[in-house]
Amino acid sequence: MMEHQDRLRSIADRLDRFAEVETDKLAEVVGAEGACMVAMTEPEPPVLTGEAVTDRNLAERVCSGCQFQTACLELELRWSGPYQVGVFGALPDEDRRDLYPIWRARRAEQWGGDR
Repeated sequence: MMEHQDRLRSIADRLDRFAEVETDKLAEVVGAEGACMVAMTEPEPPVLTGEAVTDRNLAERVCSGCQFQTACLELELRWSGPYQVGVFGALPDEDRRDLYPIWRARRAEQWGGDR
């Protein structure tokens, strides 16, 4: 359990660099340049099956090479808060739900609240 919490704190550390970035700017960049968005515009986009494990594996593969993973994760935490489904920033929803209170506390402590 401690390893999981340490991993989540490490992820939160990486997200700190986006604290001052406006949500609209994050959405613009992730929407235009994110690997998942680019993949969906290809002639043969990845096919989601509706099965959680299969779709999670597909999403994690798409995310693995994306240079906007952390921006995507920051955006998802802002938009969805603790109510998350799917894979964003290469993290499944369970991990993002665990990360959310750590992320939110950091925003409140370091920058006076999340943005």
